[in-house]
Amino acid sequence: MRLRRALAAAVEIWAILGGLVLAGVVALNVISILGGLLGRPVPGDFELTEIGTAIAVFAFLPWCQLTRANVTADVFTMGASRIWAARMSLAGSLAALAVAGVLLWRMSLGLGDQQAYGYTTAILQIPLWPCFLPVLVSLALLALAAVATLTEDAATARGRRNA
Repeated sequence: MRLRRALAAAVEIWAILGGLVLAGVVALNVISILGGLLGRPVPGDFELTEIGTAIAVFAFLPWCQLTRANVTADVFTMGASRIWAARMSLAGSLAALAVAGVLLWRMSLGLGDQQAYGYTTAILQIPLWPCFLPVLVSLALLALAAVATLTEDAATARGRRNA
């Protein structure tokens, strides 16, 4: 239970940081639009928007998994018993864990490639590899969140816990 609370706190803080990044992206776009009206838009605003949005979206994934705020198809669970609903949720948690694992693996390889080849953005020449670091943290937290929900769903599916 203590590990679950620690994970929930970490995931919540990470999602809040993602929200702050997204708020920064919005502010940047407002400033760039207003600057554009005056003939002075922010150079590289598209690049910064892409990077910031990607980081923010990945930061929200662990929170969505742990709080079960992901999009679901309730049509499958409306008439199902608590145990069958838990089994379907178990399948979803297993899928989230698999996706997190594959993405973590592939994105870590992508980070290595970005670093090795020195890829940068076109206008601002920002190195891309550091942008992968918060994404990898997000994916690791997503994997941990998926393990937590998987464990809870397995217990409920076996009838050992109330949903």
